[in-house]
Amino acid sequence: MNENGFYVNESNLAEACERWLSAIEPFNQHKMDIAVENAALLVVDMQKFFLDPASPTFTCGGRAVTPGIARLIDSFRTAGRPVIYTCHVHHPDGIDAGIMADWWEGMCIEGSPESEVADELAPLPGEKIIFKHRYSAFYNTDLDTVLRCLGVRDIVVCGIMTNLCCESTVRDAYFRDYRVFFPADGTGSINEEMHMASLLNLSFGFAFVTRVEDIIAQM
Repeated sequence: MNENGFYVNESNLAEACERWLSAIEPFNQHKMDIAVENAALLVVDMQKFFLDPASPTFTCGGRAVTPGIARLIDSFRTAGRPVIYTCHVHHPDGIDAGIMADWWEGMCIEGSPESEVADELAPLPGEKIIFKHRYSAFYNTDLDTVLRCLGVRDIVVCGIMTNLCCESTVRDAYFRDYRVFFPADGTGSINEEMHMASLLNLSFGFAFVTRVEDIIAQM
């Protein structure tokens, strides 16, 4: 971790990604090719609330992976495939917070400027936004219904945090028989240890962990 508290940045992300992929290689054995005609991109919680260094839940890894996520979004749009966003939000009165209010300092309030997706990744009119109150994008949302109506079988999951909302979403996707592609350089956390732990867990049992550019090359 550098002097600014960032475990990775845009300039060293590619090198770090190769290190991560090498470390998980013995377990990352479920290699797959994306079926583009049945694929969707899921952009998880790339909101201003989590990308602002002043936020109590700032995710430093999110800043490093933003350019790569922008390239993924462009590639899916160009291919005419769905780009779906999630936003983690809570009611101003906390009526949907539950245990989350005890667990975390600060809440991302629905409808606030901070709850919006980062400007450089902003959804286009008509692109689906899943508003969620818990880590998994499948929990008490219509994500599964939307994916099935769109004929989606393969999901690329990117965003933040690797070890919370991304990992929870991937696990739930696997339980629903979706094939999941997880770019190691397209997700971020607050430190490398948590990021690596998720890459190891997901590659072993839930997803094919790969690179942003490898996904784009298949689109």
